[in-house]
Amino acid sequence: MVKEEDKKFGELLLKKGILNKAQLLEVFNFKKHNNEELTQIITNKGLAEDEDVVDCLAELLNIPFIQLHDYAIDPAVLELVPKELSVKHKVFPVFKIEDCLTIAMVNPGDVQVIDRLHRETGYEIEPAVSLERDIIEAIETHYEGAKEFDSSLDEVIQNIESEKPKKDETTSAEKLKQLSAETPVVKLVNLVLSQAIMERASDIHIEPEEKTLQVRYRVDGLLHDSLTPPKHLQPAIISRIKILADLDIAESRIPQDGRFQITINGREIDFRVSTLPTVYGENIVLRILDKSNLMLNLEDLGIEQDVYKKLQKMIDSSYGVILVSGPTGSGKTTTLYSILHALNKPDKNIITVEDPVEYRLKRIRQAQVNVKAGLTFAVGLRAILRQDPDILMVGEIRDSETAKIAIEAALTGHLVLSTIHTNDAPGGLTRLTEMGIEPFLSASAIIGIIAQRLVRKLCENCKMPYKPTASRLAQLRLTDVERSKDIEFYRAEGCFQCRNTGYKGRNGIYEIMTMDEEIRELTLNNASADQIKRAAIKNGMQNLRHDGLIKAMKGMTSLEEVLRVTNED
Repeated sequence: MVKEEDKKFGELLLKKGILNKAQLLEVFNFKKHNNEELTQIITNKGLAEDEDVVDCLAELLNIPFIQLHDYAIDPAVLELVPKELSVKHKVFPVFKIEDCLTIAMVNPGDVQVIDRLHRETGYEIEPAVSLERDIIEAIETHYEGAKEFDSSLDEVIQNIESEKPKKDETTSAEKLKQLSAETPVVKLVNLVLSQAIMERASDIHIEPEEKTLQVRYRVDGLLHDSLTPPKHLQPAIISRIKILADLDIAESRIPQDGRFQITINGREIDFRVSTLPTVYGENIVLRILDKSNLMLNLEDLGIEQDVYKKLQKMIDSSYGVILVSGPTGSGKTTTLYSILHALNKPDKNIITVEDPVEYRLKRIRQAQVNVKAGLTFAVGLRAILRQDPDILMVGEIRDSETAKIAIEAALTGHLVLSTIHTNDAPGGLTRLTEMGIEPFLSASAIIGIIAQRLVRKLCENCKMPYKPTASRLAQLRLTDVERSKDIEFYRAEGCFQCRNTGYKGRNGIYEIMTMDEEIRELTLNNASADQIKRAAIKNGMQNLRHDGLIKAMKGMTSLEEVLRVTNED
């Protein structure tokens, strides 16, 4: 006799075309003589892809299908469910939100197992379904990893305690090198790095306090606390990172910069390292450069179609200057690399001078600024012009000398790409004037300026629509056409997939100003940035706030997030 729940599952498999009637009959006949779950029978017989079967089961039970490799697992959550229980019932604790614990299960319909987990943990159990192989792999990886982490930490503490220098005793460079090479320290640093990758962090901050050492990760633009190792681990951890980055471990009085590369889960990850002496020791920030996450297609940047056409017209120019502006961490490098990728053709010679070279691009000659050796942006730019380039990129226009060479290169038939630090696109023109560039040169050479910011993307699983109030709409200064529509925004709710933040990932908002006749005329007449901005908007430029509002109305981000990053009155 076929159970009612198995019958419903079979009907859904037929409806979705995952199995045909003959295959389903074969599965039911097999189940009569074997005590196995339908999902296990189907996948063991190779009748369907296991992801399709499990996804179908999740739909039937109205529960989430969790891909465990997408989640960073908190060691504290692992402690709630003993490993023996996880192995026996093929379950795995994923995360905890308040009094609710989400558990990945092979058989989420097993009420007895859910009841036992509730009794064992004291939390309400939120079942989810995962692939059996993923649960087994997670159990092996994370339970052992947590155990290894704890033992490593204990071992490091013991080692440091036994060798801890006295108050008046200084630690020699040789001693620091020895401490940093200890296996427990190596493991601890590796765990910090791998955890950051799992959490999709862009930066790791290792911050010395008076009595502690704080590790923080920047995820989707915001910092959050992670590990807090004991204070006396500080010399060993910092020395280990400095050795990886080929920095001088004996020098702690001046800032240092370096980089290193490691492979995590088959992915090559670059780390840019910056040290800064503080009153409580050296502060270290590691910028994570994950090549697998680099978007090189312009279409993937999230630029609205009307704005994208303007950008495409700009990069089709054979000469001139294209500038990208925005604060640190706003995605300027990704935009520049995406433009270079679009321009990278066999008939073009493309050369860059950068500080630093963040990603290596094929068929593009990339030079690294080295101020100590005398290779500045200006010097590098002059050298590039003797290399017969068609297109050149300068990492940043920081001074008048670099600006003048870039403008001259554009006026002599080269396409020049660079970044400049201004709050918006029109401000780029006045910034060049402040650097000593004659307005007539800017008006002749500049093709367009792109300003950008990064906003957090709403989690697709939990975002909720709502209607804004009339007073709120009035504050947003929408166009008459937009105000007449039935406008809907979305708010961040928080769920298991986004770790209760309401956001997952980031997207760009853009402001692209092209140089039309009116903008050129205003530039020649030394107009202010505000005057240029008003003219650009009148002529069709969509400012950062407006582009963000469009994305908010599409449900890509929240209104609060747009207001946070645009800072307009």
